[in-house]
Amino acid sequence: MAEIDNNNNMQIREEENELNLWDLWLVLKANWRWFALSVVGCVALACLYLLWAPKQYTRNASILIKEEQKGGGGMSNAMGGFADLSMFGIQRNVDNEVLVFKANRLMHMVAQRLHLDVSYKIKKGLRSVELYRESPVVLSFPDVEEAQRFSFVVKPVSEKEVELSDFISVNEEGDELEFDDRMTVALNDTVETPVGRMVVVPSLYYTDIYYGEKVKVTKSNMAKVVEKYQKDLQSSLASKTATIINLSLTDESISRAEDVLNTLIAVYNEDAIDDKNRITVNTSNFIADRLVIIEKELGNVDASIEEFKRANQLTDITSETGMYLENTSAYRKEGLALENQLTLAKYIQDYLNDPQKASDLIPANTGISDVGVEQQIAEYNEMLLKRDKLIANSSNKNPVVMDLNNSLSAMKQTIIRSIDNLVVGLNIKIRNVRAQEDQLTKRIEAVPSQQKHVLSVERQQKIKEELYLYLLNKREENALSQAITENNTRILDPATGSQEPVAPKSILVLAAAFIMGFAIPAGIIWLVWSMDTKVHSKKEIQDKTTIPFLGEIPEKDKKQTEKVVVKSGSRDAVSEAFRIIRTNMDFMRVKSDNMKVIMFTSMNPGAGKTFVSTNLAASLILMKKKVVLVDLDIRKGTLAKNVGYAGKGATNYLSGSVDSVKDVIAKNQIVEGLDVLFAGPVPPNPAELLLSHKLDDMIDELKEMYDYVIVDNVPAGVVADAPIVNRVADLTIYVVRSGVLDRRQLPELERLYKSGQFNNLALVLNGVKYRSMGYGYGYGYGDEKEKK
Repeated sequence: MAEIDNNNNMQIREEENELNLWDLWLVLKANWRWFALSVVGCVALACLYLLWAPKQYTRNASILIKEEQKGGGGMSNAMGGFADLSMFGIQRNVDNEVLVFKANRLMHMVAQRLHLDVSYKIKKGLRSVELYRESPVVLSFPDVEEAQRFSFVVKPVSEKEVELSDFISVNEEGDELEFDDRMTVALNDTVETPVGRMVVVPSLYYTDIYYGEKVKVTKSNMAKVVEKYQKDLQSSLASKTATIINLSLTDESISRAEDVLNTLIAVYNEDAIDDKNRITVNTSNFIADRLVIIEKELGNVDASIEEFKRANQLTDITSETGMYLENTSAYRKEGLALENQLTLAKYIQDYLNDPQKASDLIPANTGISDVGVEQQIAEYNEMLLKRDKLIANSSNKNPVVMDLNNSLSAMKQTIIRSIDNLVVGLNIKIRNVRAQEDQLTKRIEAVPSQQKHVLSVERQQKIKEELYLYLLNKREENALSQAITENNTRILDPATGSQEPVAPKSILVLAAAFIMGFAIPAGIIWLVWSMDTKVHSKKEIQDKTTIPFLGEIPEKDKKQTEKVVVKSGSRDAVSEAFRIIRTNMDFMRVKSDNMKVIMFTSMNPGAGKTFVSTNLAASLILMKKKVVLVDLDIRKGTLAKNVGYAGKGATNYLSGSVDSVKDVIAKNQIVEGLDVLFAGPVPPNPAELLLSHKLDDMIDELKEMYDYVIVDNVPAGVVADAPIVNRVADLTIYVVRSGVLDRRQLPELERLYKSGQFNNLALVLNGVKYRSMGYGYGYGYGDEKEKK
């Protein structure tokens, strides 16, 4: 027995493996219209997307990062003379430079230079095309902040005017504020608009081609624009051992992508040079500051020397000292001469004042420098000699002599006064000469201290002059080193690329749309299937249980209103399903000879027990079998309600009001040849009636009268009637409604089967939907016959 179970399990697993692809095909076949509609819709949307999506172009650039030379050649030798400035020992890490290119600061400088936050677009078909530098107008916004966002439409109307409209301002929260203003403004004028002041300047592309065309101008947040280009920029090393960096950027505009890459390289080089020259610039600033200070100090020293020389009346101390010595010697000589003159004058003075020499000649030509005195003396002597001659020839009483004596006396007094004045004058001159000599002597004595002070100040002047000249020299050297600073990089390939767009890729988009067309309905179907916990197919039942499976019944066509579909000559799928069930019942009958009473039950109401039992009975009638259909759903009497029967039934017999079963059997009420024992009036105590021996007597009597007794019972999971009635059943057919029974209830069915609570329990799956979801195998053969 265990071997048989193992074989069955192996067969189930093989069948499961075989059914996976087949089930998939059935699902696809059953829902092909949805798949076709989804594929067509997705492809159509993909075509619209290709017509709408802006084309993207990629531009690539390659640069070589120069490595600093550590040896003694090339640039190092050229810069050897400037080693004291320590500006050429900087080492670079190429890996760091890869990240530097993506720095926010560099990209922000690029965005500012190229005005990337302002976009110009024109509509061509469904696609908006970026004009960039080909825009007919260029807008500038004097008062706009970088974070401000707005948009508007510019429409050229003539050679001198454009129309502005559709102003939309976006605040920090992202809310849009629309303005209905429409204005016509002159080109090159500053105009006030709802979004701020702006200047509309025509470009080289401003021609009549654009008259009437709407150009949408969008001002974006600069920070967001910089962030976008940072993400779009790709920076990588060409290889691990190389110092070549590859830059790549994808953008709507070819020229904008090229400008961004080329400007980024230029900004990077400028930044690198600025970084290299930072020490040079600082040195230059330091030198300039020191030159100002030293120049001021040097001026102070010069002013101090000038002031000292002016205060001391000095020009050149050495020459002036010699001049002082010469003047001193001259003053001494002059003093000696004046003293000699004074001595002579005093001698003459004494001579004149000597009474003994009153009648003598006055000495003449004594060397007195006063010519007047010498002349007076000469006249006096000449007159004295003349008088003496007269006296010699006459007496003192001679009137002439007396006149001459008077004249001589007067002349002598004049000479004496002249000599006195001469003495006084000579004394004054001598004092002056002595004073000048003393002054020169003091100056000569002050020369050493003045010389010392001047030398000290001149020493400071010389030091500051040398420092000033040194700084001037270093300033020139620093300027030279700044002028010859080289770039970090060498451009190998400027921004270039293919003219073919890299996105959107039509083939990939269409292929993705085609795949998506299949994936969407497949995903929906899978989602519905994964969320659906109901039993739909024989496979699901057999995977979870070991209960014998008699067959599955397709869902009846909704247009078919008849309760009994199994008829003579019918070849539809439902009839064929009941024939299969009938055959499988015969197979079970081989195992158990006594199988005349067949009871139908289910887990819950609405499983279709009455439909299945009625049609199975009709199928057995077609085999010329005597069949009676017993409705033991005595609580509701569903079968009687369906056919409108109001007569006596099973409850009349069970309660003892009818003695013979034959009295409550109805003939041909549902199907020709089929006897039916309806439930009868609803009793107050249905369970007690079913527990009485009258039920056993009724079934025994029916077994003697008929080949098959079909018992339509209540759901087993609702009331206790089904287990009670099952004592008289030879075969229990448990009807499972497809799409109604939860798969989580299958273990409960397996427990009922294992416990033996129902005699010879078997399953029938009712209402299988073969076409809608592709469950099961289908009954195409029956349909083929029906079509024919």
